[in-house]
Amino acid sequence: MHDETQRSYDPWVEVIAPEATLQQAAAKMRRPNIGPLPFCDGDQWVGMLTDRDITVRAVAEGYDPTSTTVRKAMTPDIAYCFDDQAIDDAIQLMEQYQIRRLPILNRDKRLVGMVSLGDLAVSSRDQQQVGETRKQVSEPAEPRR
Repeated sequence: MHDETQRSYDPWVEVIAPEATLQQAAAKMRRPNIGPLPFCDGDQWVGMLTDRDITVRAVAEGYDPTSTTVRKAMTPDIAYCFDDQAIDDAIQLMEQYQIRRLPILNRDKRLVGMVSLGDLAVSSRDQQQVGETRKQVSEPAEPRR
């Protein structure tokens, strides 16, 4: 595991190493009460683990949370936005994938932060658009059949 003091991303973003266990990830999520947890290898963004990944994908399948790694339970193909993209791009991705938090990367794909719907509500001048995004994100997804 890389020394997190060497990271170049926002120190306020909670991250975890891909080799960490699901139990370690759950404990890290519990302290600040967060659902999605980005994981990095050094300062390189690798993916995202959610509380739902732990319960629905890992625990429901019988994986041992004390030995199963974050990498094994991660959500593949996570949406993200680059730090030089427009806010509208972030809003569109959040609507499309029905997510409330979006990793923000630089062009070297290094994590530089996270943006939430709440962040967008505070900074956006178009409150109607943010309200519509909240509605879209909160609608239940179509069941996969």
